[in-house]
Amino acid sequence: MKGREIREMNPEELNKKLQDLKQELFNLRLRKNTEQLENPRRFRDIKREIARILTVLRERE
Repeated sequence: MKGREIREMNPEELNKKLQDLKQELFNLRLRKNTEQLENPRRFRDIKREIARILTVLRERE
């Protein structure tokens, strides 16, 4: 997601997206430990999206 798309979302949508991304990150960690990970670059992408969402949420406080 782009920063512009994140800024257009309302706080409820941002919180839902944040929960989904954290769950996906958790699942990726499990797959990494069992060596079933197809795309290790996805870790970086998810962490960046989480950081973008948290930044927008904090800006709005």
